[in-house]
Amino acid sequence: MNERFICRDTAIPDLKIVETKRLGDDRGFLERLFCAEELIATGWRKPIAQINRTKTLRRGTVRGLHFQHPPHSEMKFVICLRGKVFDVAVDLRAGSPALLKFHTLILTEDTPLALLVPEGFAHGFQTLTDDVEMLYLHSLPYVAASEAGICPTDARLGIAWPLEISEISARDANHPGLDVSFTGVKL
Repeated sequence: MNERFICRDTAIPDLKIVETKRLGDDRGFLERLFCAEELIATGWRKPIAQINRTKTLRRGTVRGLHFQHPPHSEMKFVICLRGKVFDVAVDLRAGSPALLKFHTLILTEDTPLALLVPEGFAHGFQTLTDDVEMLYLHSLPYVAASEAGICPTDARLGIAWPLEISEISARDANHPGLDVSFTGVKL
């Protein structure tokens, strides 16, 4: 792709793993986390509209699975700045051959990986360590009226969270499950 990023496809179309290349010496390293021009090849073709950072205090906490309905569907570029997470992206796109398939990836502060989550995906993670910090770059700003989510323990998805869920917000725990009539989100 270029000298700073390596892009890898996943089994789900349009969902990409991006590896950054760290330039280091005995002082530490420099890592370019994002470059719009260089990341066009990953499918990121929009401006960054919002950047969010989360801090999660306790191991085993689940955040997600979140998405926004059209016309506010967003791309996310997800990076772990501190700690270690089990990251999950679920394809919700109507008509997708991978509808309701999910991809998991371990993101850590020590591994230079990011996940590019396309529009029409739900996203969430479970912390595998205490004191986790995540960075999210969003292609559109958050719109409360378009906010949605799926219960992370939904049996239809069958995500095997690696740890017992120690904490989850009431909002995330009460997201609805997917019923048999769910045919995806039309983008």
